[in-house]
Amino acid sequence: MASKSLPQRVARAVGESSVAERIARAQELAYGPFTERMQRSPLHSDVLGHSLHPPLTDVTTGCWLSTSLLDLTGGSGSRRASTLLAGFGVLASLPTAFAGAADWADLSGSERRIGAVHALGADTAILLFTSSLVARLRGNHRTGAKLALAGNAVIAGAGFLGGHLALHRGTARRTPAADPDRA
Repeated sequence: MASKSLPQRVARAVGESSVAERIARAQELAYGPFTERMQRSPLHSDVLGHSLHPPLTDVTTGCWLSTSLLDLTGGSGSRRASTLLAGFGVLASLPTAFAGAADWADLSGSERRIGAVHALGADTAILLFTSSLVARLRGNHRTGAKLALAGNAVIAGAGFLGGHLALHRGTARRTPAADPDRA
């Protein structure tokens, strides 16, 4: 039997971590009533047969990655566009986080712990990009660009954990695993 890859071992370690359990408990206390409300919202729908959270992440991360690409290659003429993209990414992160919170409330065990660390990373990235946007709006584009790069690094790690949950563990699925009609 082949050994697990490094990324799979990392995800497993997060799922078995007592620190991740403490993070999950803290999030339950902080977000409990909110996640219950989100579970009854259209963002936690069965319409697509899968969670809305994964496709919403593409909008957020696409805006944020584009922000940093413009910062790195666009020169001073792209500052307005990178500021707009950072702002759109922050706005898009709200329904994305809400849908993720609703999904997380359904999880248990190691998936719950992995989701909690994923959410902490996503929350950190949102904070970094919000700070980036504020810096840009105050005319400090260089600081904004650095904060955006840090935000992209954090969201990449958080995205890995979220992707592991959705793709490897199947947590984004809304249809039962044994359903023969599942596409």
